[in-house]
Amino acid sequence: MTSSPYRPTEGVLFTDQYQLTMAQLYFRRGLHERPAQFDYYFRRYPDYGRHQAGYAVLAGLDPLLEWMEEVRFTDADLEMLRSQTNARGMRRFDDAFLGWLASNGAFDSVSVRAVREGRVVHANAPMAVVRGPLAVVQILETAFLNHLNYPTLIATKASRIHEAAGGRPALEFGMRRGPAFGANAGGRAALVGGADFTSNVAVSHEMGVDPKGTHAHSMVQVFMALGYGELEAFRAYAEVYPDDCILLVDTIDTLDSGIPNAIEVFAELRQAGHEPVGIRLDSGDLAYLSIEAAEMLDAAGFENVDIVLSGNLDELEIWQIRAQILDEFARAGKDPAPVMGRLVYGVGTRLITSQGHEALDGVYKLVALEQDGRWIPAIKVSDTPEKVPIPGEKQIWRLYDSRGRATADVVAMPGETLAEGEIVLHHPHREGVFRKINRQEITRVEDLLVNVFADGRRTEPAPDLDELRSRRVADLDRLDAGVRRLINPHIYHVSLTEQMKQLQIDLIDDARGR
Repeated sequence: MTSSPYRPTEGVLFTDQYQLTMAQLYFRRGLHERPAQFDYYFRRYPDYGRHQAGYAVLAGLDPLLEWMEEVRFTDADLEMLRSQTNARGMRRFDDAFLGWLASNGAFDSVSVRAVREGRVVHANAPMAVVRGPLAVVQILETAFLNHLNYPTLIATKASRIHEAAGGRPALEFGMRRGPAFGANAGGRAALVGGADFTSNVAVSHEMGVDPKGTHAHSMVQVFMALGYGELEAFRAYAEVYPDDCILLVDTIDTLDSGIPNAIEVFAELRQAGHEPVGIRLDSGDLAYLSIEAAEMLDAAGFENVDIVLSGNLDELEIWQIRAQILDEFARAGKDPAPVMGRLVYGVGTRLITSQGHEALDGVYKLVALEQDGRWIPAIKVSDTPEKVPIPGEKQIWRLYDSRGRATADVVAMPGETLAEGEIVLHHPHREGVFRKINRQEITRVEDLLVNVFADGRRTEPAPDLDELRSRRVADLDRLDAGVRRLINPHIYHVSLTEQMKQLQIDLIDDARGR
């Protein structure tokens, strides 16, 4: 009897119905065990309306591979499928197909080559190549996309927030507005993408970081309702957490009540041998209030106390706050460091929901089938050029120029090498659009896809958070500043070699009967 540690909604039936109906069709036609290749990639960078991304950060890969190691069709899963009936009341899935699933319904026959998690990735360049029996890799599609699309979206947003914060800490605390238990995937992805900490307790422990949080307005309201007031609320918090004391100062009046009361409590903490950590501002003109708060804290002798900003922040809001503060100090001819050097950014809803671009356009497309011992490329033709995949077997190169900067991701045929002399690189979707570069300008060619899953197991140990972050940091350091821009970023080139472009054109022509 086959069982699973997963609930049905989390196991192998975490898929769309049409994946199963297609799998049974392949079974009936004897195609179910034919080796097939699917590519995973995204078509467009996130566009948040007022600002846009010029790159993405791959996240969610290791949790996906762990899931693939553990799930299979259980007796309970098969019984659920056995219970399905069609419009005439007849069973939708027959015993022969279900018997095959019982014997073959795991992912130990699947192999995955992928870009390592945490790395910078680009639109239209495959991030993963999946191979296995056609029916099995078809069933895998929905879960594969679900495990990678949302985390990659959140990691990308977190990376931009990290960039906007200018080296100061960024905290993720959007769990309450995240997509149910998907907020766990979002919290983990935020840490991979650049958030220094998260308020999500379980994810923090799992990823080896200290969970962060202050207190809510409700704590102060409790003391106010009972007649004790804001000052006593602050004292109570400081008494329980004397070495982690961050006080939310805008429940009543930030400048006339909250900060003066916080300073009084901080003085009492210091007298007792403890150092306060900071204050939190959650509303109002955060740039102006940061300047005023810093002056008040400095005057009271608390120059090292952090100022945590929250309240519908995202990368653009953080950039604007920092720009406003820098402008104010420039006008006054003063050094902004006493304010800028103590800011901490708490980002909630706009990060966990990727507000402005709520879904990554990630796709999982069939590109090849094996026949008579060789791989036959497959193509999908569309009147929308961006929906035409890059067919067949492939390798992905990242080219670096003389500065050590990444200049293009190139999709090439298997076994192809970078030619000497002038190289022509083609647009993946537009015929006649190409770029020429000199081979001598390329100082390094990196193969991006590595074997990450084979024989039902991950091929490498699970990376820790430091390793995931270091991959992102290294890739960003090798990316042009224009591509990293928050607004109207420079377009990073994803290209096809001449051989790969010609294969794509030939297959399109064949499909259209030209």
